[in-house]
Parts: sequence; structure tokens; C-alpha cells
Amino acid sequence: MSAALELNAEIRTAVGRSASRRMRRVEGKIPAVVYGAAEEGQNLTLNLNELSKVMQSDAFYSQILNISIAGKSQQVVVRDLHRSPDSGKVLHVDFLRVRADQEINVNIPLRFVNEESCVGVKVGGGLITHNLIEVEISCLPADLPEAIEVDVADLDIGESIHLSGLNVPDNVSIVALASGDGDRDSSVVTVSAKRGGADLDDELEMAGEAEDQMAESEGAESDAGGEEAEGSDS
Repeated sequence: MSAALELNAEIRTAVGRSASRRMRRVEGKIPAVVYGAAEEGQNLTLNLNELSKVMQSDAFYSQILNISIAGKSQQVVVRDLHRSPDSGKVLHVDFLRVRADQEINVNIPLRFVNEESCVGVKVGGGLITHNLIEVEISCLPADLPEAIEVDVADLDIGESIHLSGLNVPDNVSIVALASGDGDRDSSVVTVSAKRGGADLDDELEMAGEAEDQMAESEGAESDAGGEEAEGSDS
């Protein structure tokens, strides 16, 4: 686990939509809240520039952060990040307090490796499809990994790696698999045959044959119709 990122926060007394809007537009601050660990929730404000700088690190979204509130440091993880649907700007941040003796559920990014040497791509000319880009895990804060590596080097065309095939660190479990329900063992990455080339030629040939058969059928119906017309005139 990498060193925790640092953030400073102030206790927020003004609440409500208008106060939050003024905070963002005029004061250059972002409203936030921290809760959990059997303590009361606190309304906070964050400096937008400081928050933007910390958010440049991928660790911001899945690792433990240290937030200093009124001189007291608290360990938290990002639970939710609210953005404007129009501009994508951050509107509000929810933080969850963590305790060393309590497991937490966190979404961790998947890091795909050896894609260039993947058998299905290098030899078979296939395509890699990422079905998932992150996975929810459960562990103690001290065991929280930065990411989970997915090695696709040995994947051939038509093969996949599922959640149950991921190499997770000790003392870390995948939430979707905890119930033992095999239906939740989702595919993480798949190598499939590339469409086009010979496949496209085969499809065009089949389409041409279908058109020929259709033309022959229409011609036969036309001839039959002509014979019936001649018989009715006699």
C-alpha cells in the first residue's frame, strides 16, 4: 500500500443548496461529508485547488486518505464523488472513516498486463475485451492493494479470465464471490476472434449465394405465372 494522500478540510456550518452553490462559485471550495466508524457525520469544505491536485493521483479513488479536520487527522476512503452531469465538475465528496480493526469494501482498479504478448493477439490475431475495469474487494485498511494485476499473456482466442481466476493478495476477498454464487463469477477479460478479413469474405460469399438463390426463385415464379396466363387465354 502506498503512502496515504493528504487533504485539509474545514468544518462546514452553512448547509443547503444555495450555500453549496455559493461555496463552489464564489469561495472556490467544495462541500463534503465524512461518516462511519461509529462516529457522527461531519459536514466539511475542501479547497478546490488542493482537491484537484490530489485527484490527479489514481490512488485518490481507491486508497486511504489522511484528512486533517480542525487539527485532527482522520483516515478515510472516498465513498462517493458527485459530479455535474453537464460539465463533469466535482460538486460534492463523501468520505468513509476507516478503522484499523474493521474491514472495508472498496472498488479497486484492475491493471491488465502483457497484452502485447497475449497468445490470442500475437499468434491468433484476436482482440482483447475488458469486461471489467475495477472490482470490489473487502479487507482491512492495512491490506488494501493499489490495484489487482490481470495477466493475459496465456489467453488464447475464445478464452476468458473470471473473477475467480484473479490473483488477489492474502487477506483480501472479492465481494462478488463471498456468497459462493457461481452466477456472480463475472468475466473480467476475454480474447475473441477479430471480425473482418477471411470472416468478411465468407460473409460476402454467403450473401452472394443467398442473392443468387433468391433470383432463381423469383425467375421460377415468373415462369410459372406466365404459363398460367397462357392457359387461361386458350
